[in-house]
Amino acid sequence: MADHLEASVTLPSDPASVSAARAHVAGALAEWGLPPDAELCDTVRLIVSELATNAVQHTLGQSPTFTVDVVLVRDERVHIGVTDSHPRFPKRLPAAVQQDNGRGLVIIRWLTAECGGRLRIRPTREGGKTVAVELPWPGAATTVQPTETVIAAARQKP
Repeated sequence: MADHLEASVTLPSDPASVSAARAHVAGALAEWGLPPDAELCDTVRLIVSELATNAVQHTLGQSPTFTVDVVLVRDERVHIGVTDSHPRFPKRLPAAVQQDNGRGLVIIRWLTAECGGRLRIRPTREGGKTVAVELPWPGAATTVQPTETVIAAARQKP
């Protein structure tokens, strides 16, 4: 396999784009040899769904599009990033018992930590932001973290 593979798609900030983002990333992973029934594929689909949903719902109409990038580096790490043009960084909302939303970033942090990955949020030159997740690729040498470390990482704020 190549040292560096990339796939990118820019979609309108519309709820229908969430499934298109998920399908785009799943297709790229399959093309790169990850079976669709692999645990990592399920994890990535969920992460992309949450990130794309956040890009659509929380940009308040100020980002007409969002971009989903997926990069495989040396069969070791897969990077997934969602970029929008809204300058406000995501914030963890208090999760009230009756609250139907506001838990996306918590889910993303937990899934990322469980896989031994990391989450980063960074500004773009254009004034927006990219929320990016890096996960180990199956078969890559990884260090298993103790459960306490995984839980603590999932609870950290951005």
